[in-house]
Amino acid sequence: MTTSIIAGSSGLVGNNILNQLCEKNHKVIAITRKPISSLPPNASELIIDFESFLIEGSLPACDHVFLCLGTTMKIAGNKNNFRRVDFDYSIDIAKKAFESGAKKLTLISSGGADSSSKNFYLRVKGELEDSIIDIGFESVNIFRPGFLTGSGGRKRATSEKIFMKLAKFLDLVLIGSTSKYRSINAKVLAKKMVSTLKSKPGVHYYYYEDFIKP
Repeated sequence: MTTSIIAGSSGLVGNNILNQLCEKNHKVIAITRKPISSLPPNASELIIDFESFLIEGSLPACDHVFLCLGTTMKIAGNKNNFRRVDFDYSIDIAKKAFESGAKKLTLISSGGADSSSKNFYLRVKGELEDSIIDIGFESVNIFRPGFLTGSGGRKRATSEKIFMKLAKFLDLVLIGSTSKYRSINAKVLAKKMVSTLKSKPGVHYYYYEDFIKP
């Protein structure tokens, strides 16, 4: 049986991936900082301290890793803390999963990610993508969504809740080349990410139009 590891399994997208994999009776290991409430009975969790894990941690044998770690600048407080989570923690999990036998990796990145971008957020996301590709996975699946909507994960700030309600209206003006930045429901995105369990070798990028395909 294929074993998948999910990093960021308590977040909006990661939690949806966790539940969807478990519904398929897939073997799942959820990496988390603290116990997950309502953990599906057929999933196991690996509770870690990321700082010590960077130095001496290792992962159990696995076939596929879903990388859904991420924070916001507001929560991180500054650029260094943001990069610590979104780049350092993420690339370390990816490398340790590769060392443990993972052949495939699926990453949630961001629309507009570019390692040469002047925008700090998009540059970090792009640098992570490039670094993961360099590790050597047989198959790398990079998802670049716009704004995420849906339930689950951390408690949302009032401003985020308001933006979620406005997102559908804002999507109407995102046409043509900008349509890839439209909002996407986390459950829908997670379903597409789960489908990469059957992905072919190579590096694959996914955008809004890919998310909504049957």
